[in-house]
Amino acid sequence: MAALPLNFSIEQGTARSTMKFVQIPAPDFDLAMTLKSGQVFHWEKIDNGFCGTIGDRAVHVEQVGKVIKVRGGETPQPARETRALRNIIADYFALDHPLSEICASFPNDPTMNAARDFCRGLRIIRQPKWECLATFICSSVKQVAHIRQISRALRKRFGDARKIDHYTVYTFPSPAQLAKSSEKELRECALGYRAPNLLATARLVHSRAADLDALAALPDVDLREKLCELPGVGAKVANCVMLFAYERLRAFPIDVWIERVLKEKYFRRRRKVTGQRLRAFSETYFGKHGGYAQQYLFHHARMNKTHAYGGRRAVGRQQEGHESACPSR
Repeated sequence: MAALPLNFSIEQGTARSTMKFVQIPAPDFDLAMTLKSGQVFHWEKIDNGFCGTIGDRAVHVEQVGKVIKVRGGETPQPARETRALRNIIADYFALDHPLSEICASFPNDPTMNAARDFCRGLRIIRQPKWECLATFICSSVKQVAHIRQISRALRKRFGDARKIDHYTVYTFPSPAQLAKSSEKELRECALGYRAPNLLATARLVHSRAADLDALAALPDVDLREKLCELPGVGAKVANCVMLFAYERLRAFPIDVWIERVLKEKYFRRRRKVTGQRLRAFSETYFGKHGGYAQQYLFHHARMNKTHAYGGRRAVGRQQEGHESACPSR
């Protein structure tokens, strides 16, 4: 038997979930590409689909053509859970986003066209606010594989176990669960210098000194500014959280990958381009769906790194949260 991922375990003799698959129409969607595109880090390929959690629910989801088949964990009220799960999945994977219209709004240039064609069906996931914020605080100067390892360690040590079929998955720990931890415990989850930032932010969110739900009412500039006040959050992390948790589809995170793409493909004849110039360019050039354009450019570059691109997925070469200011884009 192949080794299981760190956040899964087999319990021999456990019966399969009694809940049947719920089928959800999902045209214009690629489940595998969406989950592997570097916006979320805990889903694991199991059998014909993926297992993970959405909030506090264990979920197994797979795709057959233009249909998503999804099953939750054991529940005493399967009919009610079926209705809830259908809505949760459709919302989480943003199946209501008019993807063809979004892609049609992208700039018409060779780089963007190649990324759009390569990433057909990739959608921006609507992530839980705290989970997204905490995960991207942990992502600074980290490759995707390393971010996944940190997420697994945090979930297994501090999260809650949930059963799905004969697997046990773990929820992402709440602010309260992490607020009770120590910097030493977090460092044991491979967080390094990110540990005190995550701990401090967890305590602010748990105490309601930072109200993540209330921030949703703010316009983009103010939301970015408030996020940047949190320990461990700089401009790049803030834009990731705005895009993936607050559905601000104009937000355009500029990490190492995207910086290289912009410089090599859009500023090829300029020897030096400042970060401020890149932010201003991305805001105007890619428009109101810039976040989607960014994700397509990023995933295409990362999957084709042997061509014109180099580097690895990292939020930045600087330590997020150690920036002196959080400039608005």
